[in-house]
Amino acid sequence: MKSGIHPKYYDDCQVTCTCGNKFSTGSTLPKIEVEICSACHPLFTGEMKYIDTKGRIERFREKQAKGQAYQKKIHAKKKQAKKTLSFSQVSSHSKKKKNSPSSAKK
Repeated sequence: MKSGIHPKYYDDCQVTCTCGNKFSTGSTLPKIEVEICSACHPLFTGEMKYIDTKGRIERFREKQAKGQAYQKKIHAKKKQAKKTLSFSQVSSHSKKKKNSPSSAKK
């Protein structure tokens, strides 16, 4: 093993869960806090309970709604820019027709 390149290893790392369970393990961190452990996880306890109050589906739907709102905003800006551009093009195009020599000959 090379010296000086590896992080310090703690043999007595304290792991604390939100349920209050504490245990020690080995880690490169002196203290670890977790949201769920084997004492409160439904797989190990056999109890059915909701762990995540705001699940992945809800977070996904929120992100999706924000994205759609952003796309509508961009689309509206492009539509507005296109309207102003087309109006100015029409007015300049009609001026060219009136002043062009080919239209006077007809």
